Amino acid sequence: MTVDLSQRINRIKPSATMAVTALAAELRAAGKDVIGLGAGEPDFDTPGHIKEAAHQAIRAGQTKYTAVEGTPELKQAVIRKFQRDNGLEFAPDQVMVSSGAKQCIFNLCQVLLDDGDEVIVPAPYWVSYHDIPRVCGARVADLFAGPGQDFLITPEQLQATVSDRTRLLILNSPSNPTGAVYTRDQLAALGEVVAGHEQIVVMTDDIYEHIYWADEPFCSFATANPNLQERTVVVNGVSKAYAMTGWRIGYAGGPVKLIEAMKKIQGQSTTNAPSISQAAAVAALDGNQLCVAEMTREFRERHDYVLAELETIPDVHCVGAKGTFYLFPDMRRVIKRKEMQDDIELTRYLLDKAGVALVPGSAFGAPGFMRMSYATDLTTLKTAMERLQQALS
Repeated sequence: MTVDLSQRINRIKPSATMAVTALAAELRAAGKDVIGLGAGEPDFDTPGHIKEAAHQAIRAGQTKYTAVEGTPELKQAVIRKFQRDNGLEFAPDQVMVSSGAKQCIFNLCQVLLDDGDEVIVPAPYWVSYHDIPRVCGARVADLFAGPGQDFLITPEQLQATVSDRTRLLILNSPSNPTGAVYTRDQLAALGEVVAGHEQIVVMTDDIYEHIYWADEPFCSFATANPNLQERTVVVNGVSKAYAMTGWRIGYAGGPVKLIEAMKKIQGQSTTNAPSISQAAAVAALDGNQLCVAEMTREFRERHDYVLAELETIPDVHCVGAKGTFYLFPDMRRVIKRKEMQDDIELTRYLLDKAGVALVPGSAFGAPGFMRMSYATDLTTLKTAMERLQQALS
């Protein structure tokens, strides 16, 4: 018997970042010395006070279903976080909790997009921004911003890309994979374009908000454009800032109509996020934030080291990041010099020759670039950079 898969699943591709991480783990298991710089995951342990909150929740018997959209305690912690960090005021019916920020994004696309609708995604982009809308039958319009403009789209580019079918604009600042950051003025200028097109909703993914070191304070699109709050969904989570990737807690704030619809679709998929993880997330959001500052200081130190080392490799150009734990070096001249076909061939070469796993930029809409995660200790990074310099020089 032949099983035919749906057209829906055939529209999307497996996550390239997960694939590279799995391949590196597979090679290590087979005995090969491989350094994985592909994963988007902090190497730090979850802070102790957050883990203790989870233990207390278990001892208190908080191991049952919760409300689909999250416990009242976590929703209030999310509301306090938005007000404290972003100056955004949300009511309880305007926020919801999901099993990771990715599920918030998936929920939003499911309730907003129909076949033939259009989503504008600035490139380079996180891989799932492309494939989640496709599951919904939407068409993705890439809007490329290269290193010459610090990987940031302009209002003119946005205006030229908008069509009558545009329903959603996805923004991510600080950006995965580039570490690029929009200023308040730049976000306000993009907001002026959006304001002229009433059919467009903006989804701003602020998951790297606290892993940040730009001169100007972090600003969310919703903060810069209060007049568009009824058309803006702010997505965030605890995975990156608190080293809680496995706890699977994301959250969103937005208009009641969209949040209610997202709650409905979640009620027919995962239902609530894990109850114990929700208790831990309350401790993360309401607790002492010194742990976040300490981790960010280390990420900044690693960033500065790796960027300086990349600049010593012939034909490699890299724009410095202002947040996240990624750099996105331009390897196009290296590929040409080594007479390779593309960045995928370069990825395989670096795995074989240097034992270093990077993610090809083509997965992020930027062929010829490579994403390098520095979410690992400096000793390992120094070994990785020595190997890369030998393989690429």
